[in-house]
Amino acid sequence: MLDKAKEVLKIEAEAILSLIPKLDEDFVRAVELILACRGRVVVTGMGKSGIVGRKISATLASTGTPSFFLHPAEGIHGDLGMVTVNDVVLALSNSGETAEVLQILPSIRRIGAQVISMCGNQNSTLAKNADIALDVSIAQEACPLGLAPTASTTASLAYGDALAVALLSKRKFTADDFAIFHPGGSLGRKLLLTVADIMHGGEEVPIIAQDKIVQEALFVITSKGLGATVVVDNQGKMVGVLTDGDIRRGLEKGLEFLKQPIVHFMTRAPRTIKADRLAAEALHIMEKNQPRPITVLPVVDADNYVLGMLHMTDLLRQGVV
Repeated sequence: MLDKAKEVLKIEAEAILSLIPKLDEDFVRAVELILACRGRVVVTGMGKSGIVGRKISATLASTGTPSFFLHPAEGIHGDLGMVTVNDVVLALSNSGETAEVLQILPSIRRIGAQVISMCGNQNSTLAKNADIALDVSIAQEACPLGLAPTASTTASLAYGDALAVALLSKRKFTADDFAIFHPGGSLGRKLLLTVADIMHGGEEVPIIAQDKIVQEALFVITSKGLGATVVVDNQGKMVGVLTDGDIRRGLEKGLEFLKQPIVHFMTRAPRTIKADRLAAEALHIMEKNQPRPITVLPVVDADNYVLGMLHMTDLLRQGVV
């Protein structure tokens, strides 16, 4: 079984690699045609090609190229009304002779939309009747019977990704643009949330003056519930951070520790972050801190005045982690 599985992966990997020499001026023309499109990219395909087409359409739409999938069988029963003269139709068919796809071609031509084909047979009816014919032919399927679409669909899927990424690059599509199309779920939160959106501010921020003792700091930490307190100087600027972990370690030396000045045990010049930075950046700072990860991050302005406090649980609650 392992040998067969390895053979399948090898055949499909070789199928993708075989497409590289086929990337030529037709690919460039296809990208330019889509970039100039004033409508949408209408992706169509039947069966397994249709499933691949749905994914290609979704990838295009999420990376800055408006797109939707048109089922060819539904197309011949009225859904062709969604296609306009300003659209580009991307038609997938390994054989290039899929009946349902060929049936909608005359109507697409009459509507006036331009057609890009993705076929494994450049001599097929679909390829010959396309404005641009992209060659996604492969040497063999991974299916030992040569019947089930396997390597051919993998190759088409990868080719579609190449097309989408090329378009993304030409459009100078950014992470902020991507976030607009992905507002839901963890991905959207990572891309959109700033520190200011989720930090504790105002009266919620544990702050204590540098001339206080550890016992007073312990009361502040306990009352605010963030596991640490920011230590500030007489001007209100941050000079350090004292955590409940610092206090636990100090108590191992005896209760007299509580009467000691904070400044002897606080962490000076701790890691901080600005309020306008992304929450994902705060997570990176907290996780990568050496010698050990930290759970709290003071939020300061350019002059080191304390604006807030960010706790790891805030990131967890928002789904950034």
